[in-house]
This record gives sequence, structure tokens and C-alpha cells, in this order.
Amino acid sequence: MDPLTALFNRPVDPADILDIAIVSLLIYWGLRLIRGTRAMQMVIGSLIVMVLLYATRLLPLQTVNWLIRTVLTYLPFAVIVLFQADIRRALSHLGRAPFFRYFARAGQLADTIEEVVTASAMLSSARVGAIVAFEREIGLRNYVESGIPIDAVVSYDLLTTIFQPTTPMHDGAVIIQEDRIAAAACFLPLAVSPTLDKDLGTRHRAAMGLTEESDAVAVIISEERGEISLSHGGHIERRLTQDDLRGRLQTLLTQRREGRASAPTREVETDL
Repeated sequence: MDPLTALFNRPVDPADILDIAIVSLLIYWGLRLIRGTRAMQMVIGSLIVMVLLYATRLLPLQTVNWLIRTVLTYLPFAVIVLFQADIRRALSHLGRAPFFRYFARAGQLADTIEEVVTASAMLSSARVGAIVAFEREIGLRNYVESGIPIDAVVSYDLLTTIFQPTTPMHDGAVIIQEDRIAAAACFLPLAVSPTLDKDLGTRHRAAMGLTEESDAVAVIISEERGEISLSHGGHIERRLTQDDLRGRLQTLLTQRREGRASAPTREVETDL
């Protein structure tokens, strides 16, 4: 009891308050993370073992105390073996926390662009129509709510699967928020300008309608011609190659303010 007496007899300074707050948050975060998993049962069992350990010291029960202490020696190894999946999940959640995500954002954006470019090339070669929209400063929550929530990592195999004509989600747009697929089969507003090229289909008009009402960037794959197009600011750039699409997405998605996009890397057709 001497350490506890010394702890409560000394004055409390701001460092102590910060220390308690951090430990409380860590405990709260840990309990939320393991809620509903096998790890919660392990925590309850560990608390029971700790109570028994202190009880054997007070009674005293030397043999039981020795047995519990021996078991506790090997407990960390048992936890690692039995709960390796939960540990991986916990570290994955920690890595996606906003503080760490801020530093990894550039690398994630590059990976996201590459996955979309790869999916666009595959869909183009197969003549499969698609729309992939990137949210920027203006939120697209209304359009996300009109579709089917997904919240998945952006990957070319998932994108190509979504837009297969035999899947229920192929008819609509995929919206990407914060380098994750937020939703699929989203309904977008159609552009109604009479000056639009007559060979532009519904997908192109939907992508242009979205970019007219927001600062989003939309990639369009034509089902009839298999060509790759890009829409932003209500304009459309057609007949892009993989390298063109990659360069334009890197330019448009990394810029901080509207209107700072550099000139296209090749001559494109703009319809408006």
C-alpha cells in the first residue's frame, strides 16, 4: 500500500492529468476494438485470473499462487498464437487512424489512381461501360446515399467485377471517397446542354452533370467504343490512353485549389 499512499499524497500536476487521459483513451479504444470478438472473453478470463492471484496472496495459498504465476508466464505467447487475426485487425485499424492516414495519404492516392487506371484499361479492352467518380472538396454524400454502400479498398479486380453487366451494381457510378470505394450503383444528374456532342451517351452526360454541380473528377469508359474519357468542371476529355489518364488524375487529385490544374499532357477534345 505504500506506493498507493505516496501516489495519492503528492500534488496532481497537468502531466498527471494528461497521463490519465491517454491511458483512459487507450483502454476505451481497446475495449471498443475487441467488443464482440473472442478477445473480449480472453480479457474477462484474464481479469478473473488476476483476482485469483491476489486472493491467493491474501489467504495465503502458496501452491495455487505458484501455479497461477507459472501459467501467467506463458500467457503472452498463448495470446499471440490464439489471437493473431485480432492483433492484425487491431494494427490495421490503428494504421487507418486519421493521424497516421495523414502521412500515408500521398502513397494511398498513388495506389488508388493506379488501380483505377488498370481497371479502366481492362474495362476498355472488354468494351464494358463504367463511371468512377472521385470526391474532392465538395462532398458527394447525396449521390453516395443513392447507391449501394460498400466502403472497401480500391482495387482493379473489385471495380471490374462491379461493372460486369451480369452484376446488379453495374448500372450506375462508383464513388471514391478518401481513397476508398464508398458506394456503387449511384445515380448521377444528367447534363442537358444542347451543345453536347450527339455521340455522347448517358454515362458521359451523367459524369458531366456530376462535375458541373461539384468539383468531382469522373472517369468514363464507353461501352460502344471502348474509349476512356475524363470529366471535370463540366468538361470532358476523350480518347485518353492509360498514361494520359494516370497523368490527368495525378494532376487533378493532388491539386489543393480549384483551377490549379495544369494543361493536359496531350491534345484532348473538350465538348461544351
